Amino acid sequence: MSTTESRATSTPPTPSKSRATSETLEDYTLRFAPRSYRRWTPAVVATTALGGIAYMADFSIGAGIGLAHGTGNALVAIAVAAVVIFATGFPLAYYGARYNLDLDLITRGSGFGYYGSVLTSVIFASFTFIFFALEGSIMAQGLELGLGLPLWLGYLVSTLMVIPLVIYGMSALSKLQVWTTPIWLLLMVGPLVYLVATDPGTVDRFLSYAGTDGKGGLDTASVLLGAGVCLSLIAQIGEQIDYLRFMPPKTDANRRSWWTAVVMAGPGWVLLGALKQAIGVFLAVYVIAEVGPAAAPEPIRQFRGAFDAMLPSWLVVPLAVVLVVISQIKINVTNAYSGSLAWTNSFTRVTRHYPGRLVFVLVNLGFALALMEADMFSFLNDILGFYSNCAIAWIVTVATDIGVNKYLLRISPLRPEFRRGMLYAVNPVGVVAFTAASGLSIAMYFHALGDTLQPYSPVAAAVLAFVLTPLVAVATKGRYYLRRTDDGLDEPMLDADGNPSAVTLDCHVCHQPYERPDLAACATHDALVCSLCLSTDGVGDHVLPAQPGTA
Repeated sequence: MSTTESRATSTPPTPSKSRATSETLEDYTLRFAPRSYRRWTPAVVATTALGGIAYMADFSIGAGIGLAHGTGNALVAIAVAAVVIFATGFPLAYYGARYNLDLDLITRGSGFGYYGSVLTSVIFASFTFIFFALEGSIMAQGLELGLGLPLWLGYLVSTLMVIPLVIYGMSALSKLQVWTTPIWLLLMVGPLVYLVATDPGTVDRFLSYAGTDGKGGLDTASVLLGAGVCLSLIAQIGEQIDYLRFMPPKTDANRRSWWTAVVMAGPGWVLLGALKQAIGVFLAVYVIAEVGPAAAPEPIRQFRGAFDAMLPSWLVVPLAVVLVVISQIKINVTNAYSGSLAWTNSFTRVTRHYPGRLVFVLVNLGFALALMEADMFSFLNDILGFYSNCAIAWIVTVATDIGVNKYLLRISPLRPEFRRGMLYAVNPVGVVAFTAASGLSIAMYFHALGDTLQPYSPVAAAVLAFVLTPLVAVATKGRYYLRRTDDGLDEPMLDADGNPSAVTLDCHVCHQPYERPDLAACATHDALVCSLCLSTDGVGDHVLPAQPGTA
């Protein structure tokens, strides 16, 4: 199909489609990220992605686990969770960077179907506002300590200040993350190095801390309960992919730097995350005598105690506040941005109407502010422990579909598909595996199967998702992955290096040029339609029919 032909058969765009097109020119909310926009080097993309790992929640999570179960159990729990997160995050990060898709688009073709992945998009959106609220609470604690702002006002300030940055998408976020990362690293690592170097006894006290129950020895239930809290962060890979989808094409020339960026900024985020959680335990043990166990999980008090040991008193609180504010901004612009993408994806597919991503920036921030005002920080571990069951079931299901169903069993199509008309509405492979794994694990978490099994709920979520995903794929013979295998275009989808093609063609509905992977043939015109116009096609005029022999 030539560009001339697609222009000749074009029809006037509807207002909603025109608005959707202009909205996605900056951040590609609902579509493949084109090569023309991906002009950053692998190093810049990786630094931007890792900038979001500056969040302070890791310090609170680590401290909470350490105070409850002791240092030994906390460190083992952190390590167990890190291994699971790295293993499941690797295939997702590779697919996002290689094919330039966010996690929702990957999920659609990796076992869930076009509408089936709406469920996981809502779960991911929930992840973003839960952790936005957590980071906003931490910032409000810093503003209360440093400036005397009441907590309710601090919650509001931490929410409103990220809006201007989130509006401008990847181009603004990349600059913010790159320039603030060195300052953040210095403020975070400096106090820790100083304390260990000047007072070696802090290490001994840290390693021997027994927790509030006073037992201190390794205990399977304590390790699994702690790992369950840490595994609530498994969905962080979705935010990493929101940046990794802007990776440049992989070629022989950039192969080493490309892989380094994908591994370090993809699953590798958990290495820094686990380190921060361990530091959180260390700082909590260090300051517990000064502030007591109730306040020890608060990062602002942890770093205030650490800075107090190495700096003049007049610098302590200001620097602690600066660290908390920088960290909160770095992660919450990502939380707000990724949340807006997830909500927009879900809403547009269900209603076939695109109201604009900014609407969902405000929706996501509204949910986060409500959680903060409800004092979610006081029952943090309960929220994260419950949420982790859903997140684990989702991520393990998609990772298993890629690693096992695609590469080992060859049941799932190797190249990801996300366009309406090409996918079935619901694929039982992912939906059944996810629903069963998350449902049973949540029941276990709430003691429905007895107190003995309660700590094992995250294990149940992971094991069930891992086992059921290939079993359902084999049982259904993979027939519900693709509704069509032919999208009506002769132009190859991939170039000679296996990267998505950069050939540009026009959409006859919105009159915009798009690269080959974002287009399909139109069912009613001798022309092409982009993926977003297919999503907003209220009556399905442009959607290709099911292909004989695919069901």
